[in-house]
Amino acid sequence: MTRSVRQKILLLLLSGLALGMTCSPKRYFKIVKTIPRAWNEIDRHELYRAVREFHQNRLVNFIEKNDGTTEIVLSERGKRRALRYKFDEMEIKRPLHWDNKWRIVMFDIPEKRKQAREALRSKLRELGFKEFQKSVFIHPFECTDEINFIIEIFGIRPYVRLARSDAITNEAELLLRFKLD
Repeated sequence: MTRSVRQKILLLLLSGLALGMTCSPKRYFKIVKTIPRAWNEIDRHELYRAVREFHQNRLVNFIEKNDGTTEIVLSERGKRRALRYKFDEMEIKRPLHWDNKWRIVMFDIPEKRKQAREALRSKLRELGFKEFQKSVFIHPFECTDEINFIIEIFGIRPYVRLARSDAITNEAELLLRFKLD
């Protein structure tokens, strides 16, 4: 079984968890729309084999229900693995029309957390952010959810701030760097 099939199954299980925890109808339907198509793309024999493997590796737990059914849920270890996969695939979507707002990520991460600081810088660059100053990065598109996810993964919430601005000095240079008109 390929890594991508295992990855897809863990992400689908994680989306089930997300459905249970979401309060926003908009997010709920966004998640629901992606699930059926992804399930249909997985071969059933590979699915059963993967679930057995996940259970052996303690990535999922089986819960026997009173009605005789068995529920498969992600363990804490499985949730962490699924989030890591999601982290690796993360991207910031480019909208059809720019809203003329700049998203600014500022951080002051202590030296004892240097590895997390460097990982944050690296991930921001990977996502297309431009370094504005040493600990200030800028992006033109909505990315609050992505940034919140990243700072939770790295455990650096107290050290990171997000801002949105409608004007910034050297904006012409930024417009060129991001290829905005």
